[in-house]
Amino acid sequence: MTFESDEARRTYFTEKLRERLRDPEFRKIEGFPIGEDEDILALSDPPYYTACPNPFIGDFIKHYGKPYDPTTDDYRREPFAADVSEGKNDPIYNAHSYHTKVPHKAIMRYILHYTKPGDLVFDGFCGTGMTGVAAQLCRDKSTVESLGYSVDKDGTVYQQEAGENGKTIWQRFSKLGARRAILNDLSPAATFIAYNYNTPVDVHEFEREAQRILKEVEEECGWMYETLHTDGKTKGRINYTVWSDVFDCSECTREIVLLETAVDKESGILGDKFTCPHCGSSLTKRLMDRAWVAELVDARDLKSLGPCWLCGFDSRPRH
Repeated sequence: MTFESDEARRTYFTEKLRERLRDPEFRKIEGFPIGEDEDILALSDPPYYTACPNPFIGDFIKHYGKPYDPTTDDYRREPFAADVSEGKNDPIYNAHSYHTKVPHKAIMRYILHYTKPGDLVFDGFCGTGMTGVAAQLCRDKSTVESLGYSVDKDGTVYQQEAGENGKTIWQRFSKLGARRAILNDLSPAATFIAYNYNTPVDVHEFEREAQRILKEVEEECGWMYETLHTDGKTKGRINYTVWSDVFDCSECTREIVLLETAVDKESGILGDKFTCPHCGSSLTKRLMDRAWVAELVDARDLKSLGPCWLCGFDSRPRH
């Protein structure tokens, strides 16, 4: 179906969803959320995302899916047998935290191996929707190539395999193109995050809104990051702060600031061995003890801090 605008599409399918919500049998589906109809409709963006069991999935599968016919279907795939290791520093991955989250690039390898462009991929425990992100990015040439694959002009994807005599050859195994994903999770928060991860946005509008929010935060909280320079007059802005562990040298017992002594400034890597700046001894982190500062505090000052967080009494000195 086509519509004049996204809003027209949303209005049409919202009414369709409203009709389904009036059906008592529909509400008996296991896992149906506890909430008013208007709340479910307000959270939904039908037919793509609904804050309840999605009644449009059947139509989606019927439109995009292909029935399996064992007599004519030539689908054959060897089991995926390779180690998969992907970091967790990708901007897409870090856009939203979630427990047990899997990097989308790891999932892309499986989707490229087992499916063709346009195939349906189902994830019944989708979490924040990384399977949907992976399915969409299978159309992006640069992302696919970042996995170590090669892509030619017609979109054929090649991977390296061991050939005869131990030589490495490029073997064709997939095709560039988006796959269509169906994502589901029992957690309403998870599906809401997954929806926002996988729904197209107006980049310029998003940037304008982000800048507006940043400006408001700057006006309200910017003073917290201001500080005076040593002249006591000039104001500066704190971009970031750096802290370091402090240890006692195991030889001369003088204090060592670990960041200044043991960390390579260019690489940012902590060295296995380093030299004490005071006595010249060769040290390792294991040979040293952390430096501690002990202060005597008047019991009356402790009492003024309020109830003890351990027992609830005002008499903190007992601890």
